[in-house]
Amino acid sequence: MTDASAPPLALRLRNLSKTFSGVHALEHVDFEVRAGEVHCLAGENGCGKSTLIKVVTGVHAPDPGAEIEIFGARQSAITPTHARAMGIAVIWQDLALFPHMSVAENIAFDTMVGARPRLVRRRRDRKAAAAVLDRLGERLDLDAPLNTLPIAQRQIVAIARALMGEARLVFMDEPTASLTQSETDGLLAVVRTLSEQGVAVVFVSHRLAEVLDIAERVTVLRDGKLVGVFPTEGMTQARLGELMTGSLLSHEVMAHDRSGEPAVLEVEGLSLAGKVEDVSLTVRRGEVVGLTGLIGAGRTELAHAIIGMMRPDRGTVRLDGKAIAPKNIREAIHAGIAYVSEDRLSLGLIQPQSIEDNTVIAVLDKILDAVGLISPTRKRAMVSEWISELAVKIGHPSDPVSSLSGGNQQRVVLAKWLATEPRLLILDSPTVGVDVGARAGIFRTVRRLAEAGLAILMISDEVTEVVMNADRVLHMAGGRIVGEYDPRTTDVATMEERVYA
Repeated sequence: MTDASAPPLALRLRNLSKTFSGVHALEHVDFEVRAGEVHCLAGENGCGKSTLIKVVTGVHAPDPGAEIEIFGARQSAITPTHARAMGIAVIWQDLALFPHMSVAENIAFDTMVGARPRLVRRRRDRKAAAAVLDRLGERLDLDAPLNTLPIAQRQIVAIARALMGEARLVFMDEPTASLTQSETDGLLAVVRTLSEQGVAVVFVSHRLAEVLDIAERVTVLRDGKLVGVFPTEGMTQARLGELMTGSLLSHEVMAHDRSGEPAVLEVEGLSLAGKVEDVSLTVRRGEVVGLTGLIGAGRTELAHAIIGMMRPDRGTVRLDGKAIAPKNIREAIHAGIAYVSEDRLSLGLIQPQSIEDNTVIAVLDKILDAVGLISPTRKRAMVSEWISELAVKIGHPSDPVSSLSGGNQQRVVLAKWLATEPRLLILDSPTVGVDVGARAGIFRTVRRLAEAGLAILMISDEVTEVVMNADRVLHMAGGRIVGEYDPRTTDVATMEERVYA
């Protein structure tokens, strides 16, 4: 029985299935969201979330038998143009904005293009853009080129553009993946404003804490099937993770005392003008040292200074007691350092190339035959070894690496660098865009590598990750190390209070 006092449905899906080449991406899924509701769509990568969004927005046609109602009207066929006209908008993780156009031009873009060309009226468009930002309670420089804005403000521009098209149902795909905690708090406040204005928001995020904070209900998908619809009140991150993965995830602190082990990495007084100031740290054999702090604290710049991507102004770096000063990443690899970048899409992998080519690209010299050509036999053996070692789920090694899920792509990046046989592994935000189940697998791999003697410096802005998975935690702020903590005696709440202060 329908509750007469409940807000009307913005979207109702029944018996939704979608098949690609005989494989069910979605199978008999029901889903609904009410007007003004913030509803989370949760599940591991590959569970069908993106497919569901693309069906609703007309990118994919559903299999026969599906029932789709949008704002109470039954839909027999949906095209992207039709979806936009009905007030449906998607804000994808890459935002799909124009970096060299102004804020006002980006917001008003959809009104400047259409079936019939029309003259651009900048004054009118600026006024309309300002009105939409005012509706959100935001103030931005309308004339500023988009590429001069931080990512949090670009998210606001993307939301404003959706509202410019009179969106009544907005899908938000991983909107906080690249934001600091304070920026995330600001964005969630904007989402609440949308909800108060009657806009339905479907929120997709791997950050379970913010899912439980912002959403009223959460729909969980697993392997293309509906697990269930649950109120977030009373739900815990642990329980939600179990619903998404179908298994009990460990929440045990993994820290060990490695103080008796020899130092692998020693950094003393390292400085980089305006980025890093007088940083000293040590990572020992078999130790996982977590480096956390807000985005902009200088963590990635510190890593780049260690591996030679940026030249430090002063300070020393020692590896196994020997001073090193790599001028580039190639020299760092030769010295025994591997670096997994936070941006696996542009820096970690060559997306159009195959899984096997990406795996061996950093160690081509190891798979050459007697005449200096790449040996197919050696290549296959190396790829097979690392795919098996890291449990990478693939179709065929010759498939493009872009065909893999985020978690499996990250494992390929690890395989690429571990093939260099490093003594120090630097992991920069290793779980960005990776779902909860794949995260657990990555951290099991990290712990196994540490137990085998590898020294690991793990950078993350997610405090829970470092507390649960590091042996020691360093807090960086303003380019300096401002605190060191033992996860066995410092809980997550205490660390978050200090990091986010």
